[in-house]
Amino acid sequence: MSETNLEQFREVASEGRFTLQNSSMLKVRLEGDEIQAKLGSMVAYQGDIRFEHRSGGLGRFFKKALTGEGVQLMSCRGTGDLFLAHDKRKIMVLELEGERMTVNGDNILAFESGIDWDIRRVEGAGRLAGGLFNVVLEGSGKVAVTSDGEPVLLDASTPTFADPDSVVAWSGDVRTGIRSDISFKTFLGRGSGETFQISFEGPGWVLIQPSEGPVVPPHTHSNQGGGGFDLDFGND
Repeated sequence: MSETNLEQFREVASEGRFTLQNSSMLKVRLEGDEIQAKLGSMVAYQGDIRFEHRSGGLGRFFKKALTGEGVQLMSCRGTGDLFLAHDKRKIMVLELEGERMTVNGDNILAFESGIDWDIRRVEGAGRLAGGLFNVVLEGSGKVAVTSDGEPVLLDASTPTFADPDSVVAWSGDVRTGIRSDISFKTFLGRGSGETFQISFEGPGWVLIQPSEGPVVPPHTHSNQGGGGFDLDFGND
């Protein structure tokens, strides 16, 4: 079979650690070192690469159990090329240089070992809604995040408000808060019970996806054991 008709899909040569193959697939070049990636995001690899899913420490384990923040990471170590993707979502590669950014756990795809992570409550949220916890990344290196559809980058120097499930990430100097607006949700006909938005303001940016996250089916109140916590371990 001739490869002529397939040439448009030829692998893109590596240009550094992270190289986009197309809008929905990322190639990571490993040279005897390690990255962290979303658990289950590997679609292919070439070379000698090993994968490990281990605890990120008791502190982060209990935060995950209590908050439900679903960041699930695997260690990818070795030599070769690793190909990552998540549900055909659009991938963006960002560079941190001793900086901090906050990301929705579901939108994290991969990051380099020079970046530390932790689960923290959104500033200004108080005790409102357990879902207002996100993942803070801090340090130096590349970060790959995903968006369900083509995202838009908003300048937070103008007060900005967004549905919590539509926010992909925001930069470290942006201040957050909560705006409660029952009539706003009623007007939109939303049945999720969410009656608040996250507010953003300050020198920086907010990345918004054209989606409100995965659809959650109505509770059936079936008799199930356990407390309903997400007990998957993260990874250092």
